[in-house]
Amino acid sequence: MLFLWRIEFLGNASMEFVIKLSQFLLSLSILIVLHELGHFIPAKLFKTRVEKFYLFFDVKFSLFKKKVGETVYGIGWLPLGGYVKIAGMIDESMDTEQMQGEPQPWEFRSKPAWQRLIIMLGGVLVNFILAFLIYIGMTFYYGQQYIANSDVKDGVWVINPVLEKAGLQNGDKIVRIDQTKIDRFNDIQPQLALAKEVEVNRKGQDTVIKLPVNFIDQLLKTDRKALITLRIPFIVSDIPAGSHNAKQLKKKDILKGFNGQPITYADELFAQLTTLKGKTVAAVVERDGKEVPIQLNVNKEGKLGVAYAPMLPLDNLEKLGLYSVKSEEFSLWESIPIGIQMGIDQLTSYGKQLKAIFNPDTGAYKAVGGFGAIFNVFPSAWSWQVFWGITAFLSIMLGVMNLLPIPALDGGHVMFLLYEMISGRKPSDKFLERAQMVGFVILIALLVFANGNDLYKAIFK
Repeated sequence: MLFLWRIEFLGNASMEFVIKLSQFLLSLSILIVLHELGHFIPAKLFKTRVEKFYLFFDVKFSLFKKKVGETVYGIGWLPLGGYVKIAGMIDESMDTEQMQGEPQPWEFRSKPAWQRLIIMLGGVLVNFILAFLIYIGMTFYYGQQYIANSDVKDGVWVINPVLEKAGLQNGDKIVRIDQTKIDRFNDIQPQLALAKEVEVNRKGQDTVIKLPVNFIDQLLKTDRKALITLRIPFIVSDIPAGSHNAKQLKKKDILKGFNGQPITYADELFAQLTTLKGKTVAAVVERDGKEVPIQLNVNKEGKLGVAYAPMLPLDNLEKLGLYSVKSEEFSLWESIPIGIQMGIDQLTSYGKQLKAIFNPDTGAYKAVGGFGAIFNVFPSAWSWQVFWGITAFLSIMLGVMNLLPIPALDGGHVMFLLYEMISGRKPSDKFLERAQMVGFVILIALLVFANGNDLYKAIFK
């Protein structure tokens, strides 16, 4: 029996890994192919020869390749990106031999600066367009489900100790984050991590709480990823064998009173448990629609020895009469401005993340991750809605990263092209070769740092 259970456990773990890996590779493949098509299509339109079009890198050998016309299409074995090799262009291939000959009409270097600029901007432009299209499609297909912030009448449950230390309390109603008024509860979590200040309404009084500069660094040192959540009742979801309260409690019991105090939310119970270790306490539970008085034993660790339902589906929360869940559906025409705004919001959010990363005081650079971090973003159960949401954000991230003015990235090429167009002077091939090498070293250093962070977290955290 134990042997069979072990096989089943390994099978489930393996299947979860395969699902995560499949989503990771599919998302990466979509983003890479479309990004490179953004370079490929304008290059072909301007009659520029494209020698290679590759998904993943083909160091030493390819998993697949086929020449069609003048272009070799292939799949490499190293899933760290992809590339198009454009004739007459100094790129990551560092093929300087072709640059020694006379410029040919089909080469990149022979084209007008404005055409070269369009070719170089094509990849990031496709990334941004893709993200906006995904958000529009998701809005049209899935609609939106949310809880209005005004309906969170008893405030939030602060579950991260860093937020508590900063001054937030259970029951606070979050009104504003920085300069943004909060209309939907769903918007709080993603905005809070990068916030500088939070305005809360506490017992009818508005209070502004300044968050520390190293707030992100402090968050990284905690085990809890979530910051706040909805306040929910303490509903018994499981009673382990041998629990010291197994006879007193039943599954689906809802705690209504404890130690002479009415209990509406689970956080109100937890606030009392630490002060009642080792004691027997009078309590009231709702069972089958009736209130039943019982006696509960708090163990020496300040626990009741039962599990409760910490994450309830939104529909269940509505059935309990706690929150009103709003569902909206949109026509394709209505989805367009909403999807575009979602893309703009995500682009703004990522810009704030980059700003925080480049400010050493925030400690945000410690959160920088590589391919391991991206892999772990995907869930172990397949969800197309989650998949497309992650892919859209990764597309924005890829577009922004490629626009950074680092030689070897699209942004580096754009920087030199803009200089050429403004000054009328083209940088020499030798200068571009050296700049490409410098950029390549910077990129390798960034990759080592990001993936090194992943490795450190996997080993030590």
